[in-house]
Amino acid sequence: MNPVKKKDSRIEFLDPEVVSRLGGLELIARLVVEGFITGLHRSPYHGFSVEFAEHRPYMTGDEVKFIDWKVWAKTDRFYVKEFEEETNLRTYIILDSSASMNYTSGGVTKFRYSVLLASALSYLMLRQRDAVGLVLFDEEVRLFIEPRAARKQLRVLLKSMADARPARRTRPIDPFRELAGRIKRRGLVIVLSDLLTDPQEVTRALLYFKHQNHEVVVFHILDPMELELDMQQEALFRDMETGETVRAVPWEIQRDYLGSLNEMIDSYRRELRSALIDYQIVTTRVPFVEALTHYLVKRARLG
Repeated sequence: MNPVKKKDSRIEFLDPEVVSRLGGLELIARLVVEGFITGLHRSPYHGFSVEFAEHRPYMTGDEVKFIDWKVWAKTDRFYVKEFEEETNLRTYIILDSSASMNYTSGGVTKFRYSVLLASALSYLMLRQRDAVGLVLFDEEVRLFIEPRAARKQLRVLLKSMADARPARRTRPIDPFRELAGRIKRRGLVIVLSDLLTDPQEVTRALLYFKHQNHEVVVFHILDPMELELDMQQEALFRDMETGETVRAVPWEIQRDYLGSLNEMIDSYRRELRSALIDYQIVTTRVPFVEALTHYLVKRARLG
């Protein structure tokens, strides 16, 4: 008789279906990340004390209390102490809050999945002492929270995501142009969206960030049904952003639908690779471990 293997609780907490049934986002983020970290051979944590890192020239607006007077006595110039949390990575999580993100074929909605993933990423970044901020967008920027590395930042981000209600259409070109102008300091931009719009327009929108020397990671969030259209009876299809409906027999349109879908995905892969933008398709059934690992790989490249 083979011994019964005990189920790995780490894997369980990385499963979207299980995680989505838990309570608050803070608990979810902690369980997902701690389970993920337990599975790694080497922890990515940097520690939590704010340690002195280096000097930089004093600039207008800097607080006088951070001037290093010993350096001034030796050089007759003003320098301020820059702390490690100021030198670490600044990350902007840009979350699509348009109506199409509310779709689900029976499990977790794309928006709920994205919120859970963004919560885990935020928790992980803050544990690494990186600064993290949040943007919600649809046709325009709905929310902009500047990145901070403070411990209280997590609750600010989680509450904002918990309160968000997806609505309106997706059109990233205008909000991304605005954001590229507002984000001055080079950092990491993480976009979570179903990208159900013109790939050429999305690429142009993402290039605004690349032109500002930001690193960009795109998580293309889709429901499994959107990838397969595996339905056995006539159905009413409704555009969640326009409200338009059409009745069709799925197996009659499946070939054309999947052809168009694959053409869109191939376009994203080709165009974003050419622009040196990291692109990953994630379905709402995929354990969070894949997306978290993708983030850590990018974080390691950025040093």
